[in-house]
Amino acid sequence: MTIEHISDTARWVAFYRAMETERPDAIFRDPYARQLAGAKGEQIVDTIKRGRQMAWAMIVRTAVMDEIILDRVQAGADLIVNLAAGLDTRPWRMTLPPALHWVDVDLPAILRYKTDMLRGATPVCRYEAVEADLTDAAARTAVFTRLGAQGKNALIVTEGLLIYLTADQVTALARDLHAVPSFRWWLHDIASPILLKYMLRSWGDSVRAGNAPFQFAPPDAAAFFAALGWAQVLFRATVDDARRLQREMRFMWLWRTLGKLSPRKRQEEMRRMSAVEMLERGSVPA
Repeated sequence: MTIEHISDTARWVAFYRAMETERPDAIFRDPYARQLAGAKGEQIVDTIKRGRQMAWAMIVRTAVMDEIILDRVQAGADLIVNLAAGLDTRPWRMTLPPALHWVDVDLPAILRYKTDMLRGATPVCRYEAVEADLTDAAARTAVFTRLGAQGKNALIVTEGLLIYLTADQVTALARDLHAVPSFRWWLHDIASPILLKYMLRSWGDSVRAGNAPFQFAPPDAAAFFAALGWAQVLFRATVDDARRLQREMRFMWLWRTLGKLSPRKRQEEMRRMSAVEMLERGSVPA
């Protein structure tokens, strides 16, 4: 199997960024993506079911998160904490203020690989790599406490992370993030139960082989996080942004036409299958 460890999923997604970057009409450019993905990333995409055909969803996710990150920086975010950062290169490829503090947190092997590969490149902002196992509660709390003291308005980013966690693990993460007063916003992608079923049929065996099964897909994400003190302030359905960015999957027009024949409730469920959402720190309900 091509996916041998959860870190391999970072190579998978990096190759999607390389695919987009090499288009003449690219909606973002990541000049480091192909190098970071390596032969392994391309092999994963070419081996898993419909690997290249499903690139659009990851590409749209990347572009939308870029937009929201820039918006939050303009709104006053002075610290970005990118959890399970993988091979993300935003501190090198985006136009960010030099004073912005960007922190990547991930397992030692993947962070060392990235920083070694990017050794000749210069981040555009203050960059810090923190090696930590985010499934270790004590280590996670220590990292959050230290980083929380380094900013006043932090944006937490968990791109492509939550789907691999259990509901209990997401709950623990949400509570630990909420315990840090300076952690103001939380940006992540979310899948619905409908999408989870599709992903398990398509890629379930591949990710399970790397001990990285797909798991988290709440029926009502807004309610799930609201109960933990995080209010949904932005919801960006992937299908809507794909149309806006002209990165829809093949035959999306047919899928959309057939969808109009379904009850309105079903249409909305399908529209909300995949999304990027931003939460804002609020109070925990009594």
